[in-house]
Amino acid sequence: MNSLRLAKTEEFDKIFSILEDSFPKDEYRTYEEQKALLKHPNYTVYVIPDNEAERIKAFISVWKFEDFAFIEHFAVNSVYRNQGLGSLILHEIMNLLPCQICLEVELPETDFAKRRIGFYQRNGFYINHYPYTQPPYAKEKQPIPLLIMTSGNSISKNRFDKIQETIFKEVYHASKQME
Repeated sequence: MNSLRLAKTEEFDKIFSILEDSFPKDEYRTYEEQKALLKHPNYTVYVIPDNEAERIKAFISVWKFEDFAFIEHFAVNSVYRNQGLGSLILHEIMNLLPCQICLEVELPETDFAKRRIGFYQRNGFYINHYPYTQPPYAKEKQPIPLLIMTSGNSISKNRFDKIQETIFKEVYHASKQME
């Protein structure tokens, strides 16, 4: 059965392993910083477990704010890819969070990035063509030019600016706030 549920703290190592396998190093925090987020009140990780194999099939980490939610990381374990889990998770998250959802995607400069954008578009997300650069997670990491996609519809520049301001303040400086 593929059903999304809240991640358990003891599943963190399995989740972090999928994160490391799925994202470039500049796109996530250190192990310690990532684990510390589990205590942040606005941050939640959901998983689809494979109870028989004692593995995590997929995870999605979400920041919930007043009028939108931000998907920070979303990955399917390589063993379970191309089985429809990604679409299932997005639809469950959209049902679970009755607000606009946004996420970051790479610029459509590679076939892989174009396929990822197409996947999100097929699942109800829209590209917002405003300049956006993900701040570095740490001094030794690089900023990354990306695009913001939103569920339901594309957004105005004013709304984009408010969302970006919240993400920059809350997500990319959250570890500093918790010290």
